[in-house]
Amino acid sequence: MQVSFGDQVVIVTGAGGGLGSAFAQEIAQRGGAVVVNDLGGSVTGEGETTSRGYADAVVEAIHGAGGRAVANYDSVATPEGARRVFEAAMDNFGRVDAVIANAGNMRFGDFEELSYDDLNSLLAVHVGGSWNIAQAAWPEMKRRGYGRVVFATSSGGTLGNAHLTAYGAAKGGVMGLMHCLAEAGEPHGILCNAFMPNAISRMTSDIKPGELGDNPWAATLGQHFAPAYTTGLVTYLASDACKTHHGIYSALGGRIGRAFVGIANGFTTDAPIDAETVAANWDLIRDDAHGYEIPKNNTDEWRIVAQQRGLAV
Repeated sequence: MQVSFGDQVVIVTGAGGGLGSAFAQEIAQRGGAVVVNDLGGSVTGEGETTSRGYADAVVEAIHGAGGRAVANYDSVATPEGARRVFEAAMDNFGRVDAVIANAGNMRFGDFEELSYDDLNSLLAVHVGGSWNIAQAAWPEMKRRGYGRVVFATSSGGTLGNAHLTAYGAAKGGVMGLMHCLAEAGEPHGILCNAFMPNAISRMTSDIKPGELGDNPWAATLGQHFAPAYTTGLVTYLASDACKTHHGIYSALGGRIGRAFVGIANGFTTDAPIDAETVAANWDLIRDDAHGYEIPKNNTDEWRIVAQQRGLAV
């Protein structure tokens, strides 16, 4: 299967460096027109200084390779900024086929050292930015009956890390947004998925070894931290070759695999379950070795429990 973006237009936020730059250039190489959005701010998102150089350099590289791209410098952390990103696509290329919500910022440290402002800053960019850019493009995608929205989440939010409480909370919010938009979009031909990257970029370059916990495997797997090890996954998810939705995919150490939320078969009874009964059946409640289900959505969990009870479904 040849994955192509001929005649398609893709918005990539946070595309001025690292992963976003790799996504934008790969899609342009495959025939897509790209809106390269990057505020050019600091990794932490602090301060007012911005640089157009990040987005401009990526656009120049795309043009130099014979591709089509336009730069945009708005912040997706506001609805107005995200709207201008969308309008840049419509004004320059006349359509939007896919959105890669990749923009982010980073603040890490021990929980007691992080402030509420740290949390709000990360929520504004990761959750708010993902919400805003998806919402800006949504009506046009819905009108055309086609769209691909790819969200950048993180193992920090899906799996947890002691030093990434604010970042993990924000990325967990992105995961929840994807879950809901996947269900909202699918009837209209809009397929939403998320990816969990593990890559060296400007956002992670200041993190020193050991600051995110002891990881004895990082040295041996470090050769796979280049953005190229994630780019193919995201390129596929943003393309019309991808026909599935509501998925989370991890790219780590040269392996790409689906991540999912599963619920163990657990313990079922018709009587109200008091704390003592929970305690007595705790091992069974936690046990995933003897069966679990992966609900398609929250309504599907009701079907699963009804089926376990032998009811007609």
